[in-house]
Amino acid sequence: MLDDRQFRNVSSDALDRLQRALERASENHDFDVDRKEGALSIEFEDPPAKFVLSPNSPVKQIWISARVKSFKLDWSEEQGAFVLAADGRNLSRLIADLIEEQIGEAISL
Repeated sequence: MLDDRQFRNVSSDALDRLQRALERASENHDFDVDRKEGALSIEFEDPPAKFVLSPNSPVKQIWISARVKSFKLDWSEEQGAFVLAADGRNLSRLIADLIEEQIGEAISL
């Protein structure tokens, strides 16, 4: 189990890497990426939507609100990534899948 400092470090690193990948992808796809106060948001114009990713320190998870659902990802030491327990997708794969559903085209992160 991660302590608070470790969680802050790994969650910040994971969101930093994802933000860079999303910024590169947004050059070829129609969405915007922003980071404020630790939360990462992805906004779409057509169809309009906003995904929000935020670290939740008390439970040591990254929470995602997207497509009228919420997802809670736990840190996997084995994978070195935040992972959705329900199906094993890591943070990048889950976000890529959600964006693909939203915009109707494949993206690479």
